[in-house]
Amino acid sequence: MSKFIGYCCSLCSTEYKPQEVTYTCPKDNGNLDVVLDFEEISQHCSPRNIIESQLHSLWRYLPLLPVPEPGGQNTPLHSVGWTPVYACDELASDLGLSHLWIKDESRNPTASYKDRASAIVIARAREIGAEVVVTASTGNAGAALAGMAAATGQKAVIFAPHNAPPAKIAQLLIYGATVYLVEGTYDEAFDLTIQASNEFGWYCRNTGYNPFTAEGKKTAAFEIWEWMVSSNPVINAPFCVFVSVGDGNIISGLHKGFKDLVRLGWLETAPRIFGVQAEGSAAIANAFLSGKEEIIPVAAQTIADSISVDLPRDGIRAVRAARETGGGYILVSDDEIISAIAELGKAGIFAEPAGATSYAGLIKAVKTGIIKSDDQVFAINTGSGLKDIRAAMLAVKEPYIIEPSLNALKKVIL
Repeated sequence: MSKFIGYCCSLCSTEYKPQEVTYTCPKDNGNLDVVLDFEEISQHCSPRNIIESQLHSLWRYLPLLPVPEPGGQNTPLHSVGWTPVYACDELASDLGLSHLWIKDESRNPTASYKDRASAIVIARAREIGAEVVVTASTGNAGAALAGMAAATGQKAVIFAPHNAPPAKIAQLLIYGATVYLVEGTYDEAFDLTIQASNEFGWYCRNTGYNPFTAEGKKTAAFEIWEWMVSSNPVINAPFCVFVSVGDGNIISGLHKGFKDLVRLGWLETAPRIFGVQAEGSAAIANAFLSGKEEIIPVAAQTIADSISVDLPRDGIRAVRAARETGGGYILVSDDEIISAIAELGKAGIFAEPAGATSYAGLIKAVKTGIIKSDDQVFAINTGSGLKDIRAAMLAVKEPYIIEPSLNALKKVIL
């Protein structure tokens, strides 16, 4: 029996068989949760099976995923996940924390967390025989899809805002995707993507739309859990996870991963999950702080392009991720995000603005007393600073320019 047994609407709880729907609930357009047969999984898999796996990628969690083995030779698709966790003692000391770890998703093949979702979506696309996979993206999701598609010979089409960072557009083109730069926002590109997928029969990867994206993003929760139980006996649940939030799919995926582990009995309780949003793109945080689940669109404006979203497509599940775990939402300014880039750099971690947003939120949470000195904290860097050099240069002083002589150097030093 397949462990993937259907979907459940996150809004109305209607259940569907795998072949009945593809994207969202036909009744209310709610996001669908993938339903797994946990009894079947429990009979054939245990924590020891996972921990003893020799696969150093997200595919070590194949028994907990709704897709088949991707097959083929070792490619970038087979190298997604299993990103490092760094003990950042100096940063912890600066914040007055006893325990702080940074999970660095920039080490994925296309340098962002989005590779996790794209790997699973590509595996699903191959399973159902999709000819073309399409997505809307400010850059990272598109690069992830383009890279994973290139690794498997899959055709990929990307719609991106015309003002996306050039480094991210370069990735899309280098990987051979067909790229359309939309003279509009990410949200407009998102809507156009859905129209195009309906018109041409393309398989749509869009986050907060395709239920398999959260299944990829939940794998980081599995890695945090595995690291917790096998690598560091100091940490124990409950602990805290800080992550930046845009459309809400990453935090929703993390929540789904921890819930799966609790359901299997492999984790006693999920960690407190804290979402961090830029003040200029705060639709989900606004809903959480209002005590409601109504997501009201905003006119997003932030330097962190990867989390700049007018209407988050996975907002309700993102609100629940914090509320149901005893976490919360924190708002940070663009100046605080830029400062956090420099702070992470002191620990040897180069984060793009969206990646540093989680750490900016942690700094504020410590200052406001939300996080105590003895709390055990993970912060996730979702993407590489090489994705947005312009923003990175705002975080540092300009380099010295000198003549090639010792006297010139002495003048600057003295």
